[in-house]
Amino acid sequence: MQERISEWLTCTDAATQQAIREMQQNAPNELQEAFFQDLEFGTGGLRGIMGIGTNRMNKYTVGLATQGLANYLKKTFTEPIKVAISYDSRNQSREFAHIAADIFSANGIHVHMFQSLRPTPLLSFAIRYLGCQSGIMLTASHNPKEYNGYKAYWADGSQLVKPHDEGVIAEVKKVKIQDICFNPQSQLISCIDETLDEMYFQKVQKLSLNADLNQKYKNLSIVYTSLHGTGITLVPKVLERFGFQNVHIVQEQAEPNGNFPTVVYPNPEEAEALTLALQKAKQINADLVLANDPDADRVGIATKDLQGNFVLLNGNQTGVLLMYYLLTMWQKQGKLTGNEYIVKTIVTTELIDAIAEKFGVKCYNTYTGFKYIASVMRENEGKATYIAGCEESYGYLIGDFVRDKDGISACALIAEMTAYAQENYGGLYAMLLHIYKEFGWYEDALVSLTKKGIAGMEEIKTMMTKFRQNPPQRLAGSPVLKIKDYQNLTEKDLQKNQEKKLNFDEKSNVLQFFTADGTKVSVRPSGTEPKIKFYFNFKTNFQENVEQIQQTLQEKIRLIKQDLGF
Repeated sequence: MQERISEWLTCTDAATQQAIREMQQNAPNELQEAFFQDLEFGTGGLRGIMGIGTNRMNKYTVGLATQGLANYLKKTFTEPIKVAISYDSRNQSREFAHIAADIFSANGIHVHMFQSLRPTPLLSFAIRYLGCQSGIMLTASHNPKEYNGYKAYWADGSQLVKPHDEGVIAEVKKVKIQDICFNPQSQLISCIDETLDEMYFQKVQKLSLNADLNQKYKNLSIVYTSLHGTGITLVPKVLERFGFQNVHIVQEQAEPNGNFPTVVYPNPEEAEALTLALQKAKQINADLVLANDPDADRVGIATKDLQGNFVLLNGNQTGVLLMYYLLTMWQKQGKLTGNEYIVKTIVTTELIDAIAEKFGVKCYNTYTGFKYIASVMRENEGKATYIAGCEESYGYLIGDFVRDKDGISACALIAEMTAYAQENYGGLYAMLLHIYKEFGWYEDALVSLTKKGIAGMEEIKTMMTKFRQNPPQRLAGSPVLKIKDYQNLTEKDLQKNQEKKLNFDEKSNVLQFFTADGTKVSVRPSGTEPKIKFYFNFKTNFQENVEQIQQTLQEKIRLIKQDLGF
């Protein structure tokens, strides 16, 4: 750590050096947190709290990442290299984006820079449309306002995967602050204007499977919030393109603002973040609530239950509805020929596997992170037809012209799906109950434990070690029959006392426990936040008494938490 501090006291600007000296004198704990490690690429790339230090997001950590990426690109490609850059509404996102553009251009790389903030999916689309070799998005997605981040993309529009992620990391580690080329070649930096928005809109419009029904339900009442992020630039326009004319914007959250003044966390997974949207929905008796996170790659929704009360749907439920709708329409339109597939992550509900099986569509399961879904798409290119992918953390991708989760096109398809549900089932919630009646009641829950700082990282490691060395024998009274360990790539059948290898190309720090009553519990440290996450997946027979089912499953979660020791 002292070596890192000494380098920064020698090679950074005067203001940074002064800030470090003040921390040395007045805030030694803060100094340790800022320098005890280097930020590393996780499932979401580079992400951290903004501030001074190697473990913080600042112009030097952005510079080191960009210089390392530039070096790797120059080693990998001989042709003229192009990159695309976008940024969200977070504090310093625009400044970091311009720093990255300067560094790329200083390295002789042509930069296509969005002239104003744009969502993550548009960055992925731009890379593919403009024929770039790479791209970056300055965002920390749904993290608190103190955070920022740096998502690195490859030529197919996907976030970095092996071997390129490891290659870039290796190059970044070689770079010293004095190696960063900060002096731009302005002639190599060009702006992306709204022409690209139009190209994207045309692609999204082609995803529509029910244009006539959309026209019939053009007055479907929709409330939309961008949570102070980038979604406001595209979602209202794409909903209009799909024919929906009764869209109500939550104006208090419409202006992009990195301080996110109206929410605690700008995360559509959090009920609190949708407070204003739900208030507006109740006032106007809306049919649907849509909410994006700041970089608009995720979308959360709310709809009315059978009693007319608004309920928030979780990421699994929305994914189930989307997959069921898409496969139903593909089947009705004669588009299922036996060579189609969908993709989900291993912690996403098993109900999607069951739906895919019913329609005769292959369902791939990948690690958490949309880059792994994009890898499946890349492997199947020219061999099979991709329909859609999803993950329980509110990420969906319909169509293959983007290679990351897309909260813009998802908003359009969710609105269309709501019109279909109104026409055929009497509403979106009734459609979900119809699916449960057909396949069984699947209930899912996520519990996240936040463990900040150095001590928190060690605590998470200790927890994972304990679960591996002393796995639970029973969960909520049901025997554990099978354990999957993706770190060791093993699957243990505890009944037969047999072990086999998991069919994955790489390892991931994930454990899964499967019980006799059909419960699945997945445990994994987050790749982007100081958290350890527990995913609960249950299945039971359908009952009309929805409240009774949910109470029973909540009690089951309580018992499992006890069995896991938290």
